[in-house]
Amino acid sequence: MGEMEHFAKLHKVIRGDDYMKVKRAAENPLIMPKDVKPSREDFEVVCVFNAGVTRFEGDVLLLLRVAEVPKNSEPDKKYISPIFDVASGEIIKKEFDRSDSLVDFSDSRFVRRGEEVYLTSISHFRVARSNDGINFEIEDTPAMVPANEYEMFGIEDPRITLMGDTYYLNYSCCAPLGVTTCLASTKDFKNFTRHGVIFPPDNKDVAIFPEQVQGKYYAFHRAASAEYDKRELWLAESPDLVCWGNHRRIMAVNPGGWESRRLGCSAVPFRVAGGWLEIYHAADHDNRYCLGAALLDADEPWKVLARTTKPILEPEADYEVHGFFGNVVFNCGALVENGMVKLYYGAADTCIAYAEIELAEILAALK
Repeated sequence: MGEMEHFAKLHKVIRGDDYMKVKRAAENPLIMPKDVKPSREDFEVVCVFNAGVTRFEGDVLLLLRVAEVPKNSEPDKKYISPIFDVASGEIIKKEFDRSDSLVDFSDSRFVRRGEEVYLTSISHFRVARSNDGINFEIEDTPAMVPANEYEMFGIEDPRITLMGDTYYLNYSCCAPLGVTTCLASTKDFKNFTRHGVIFPPDNKDVAIFPEQVQGKYYAFHRAASAEYDKRELWLAESPDLVCWGNHRRIMAVNPGGWESRRLGCSAVPFRVAGGWLEIYHAADHDNRYCLGAALLDADEPWKVLARTTKPILEPEADYEVHGFFGNVVFNCGALVENGMVKLYYGAADTCIAYAEIELAEILAALK
């Protein structure tokens, strides 16, 4: 069955106020943890989500974030946190006693003991390809795995920017040093060259623009302020994709609504008639994650011309509401083809789903 035939089967969901027409794939979720082979026999895949998205050799290519945990024969007595050990170059297992009152297991994503924070899983990247945009073949082995002191707790949330014949991949790295953003590049999604840390702790949600603007590279990022608990959208510029400066905060949270707690970029921005369109994510104080859109000036991308007042996609389907971390829709890329914005997104931090929205509808919703 061809791509258009599959998309003809998409389910249409129309909000009660008819604000935005969203078509979710009838086949959703497209990729579940059970569809991904573990990287080793003593591990199991618990989540597959937040994929980088691009076209490669005519196919839709997803660079999946695959989260794994060690198999545990005594889950009621102990918890095992996986950690990349720099000295050995292997992933080791750190055990915690479930009865230890000094250890906090309340958040499904973290284990906390005093000032020490560990992740409950470790993530790597896996390639999945599809010629129809719906049915994906997933490679059996990882494309990229944790490999240094910045990646001890895993590599997460890749975003792919194509420039020339090179795919630039920026991703979040988690470690006791903090959350950094690193850069890698590839031409074939088999061999990756690491270019090191491009944004220091604590910084994530980076997306590099697909072309230079006025002779400079630009990237969104989201710095985190420990003192004031600010997590908002920033813009930086660079002469070479490695050294970044002239940082500016360009979008702030809106108190009291769907983007009241934090916001950051999601997709790599793309050109439209009025400038640059960015699909971004935001969360409220209940950690409910939705997607919105913002329009930036074509030549001065630090100028936000308009943004949506309501989400363009919010967690409504069961697989978006319930999961490892529920009430979450979160994407790291988008394809813009034939007037449609095609979103491959993480749902409830558990699986990959697909939805599409007419570009004209998003542009009409900008205020």
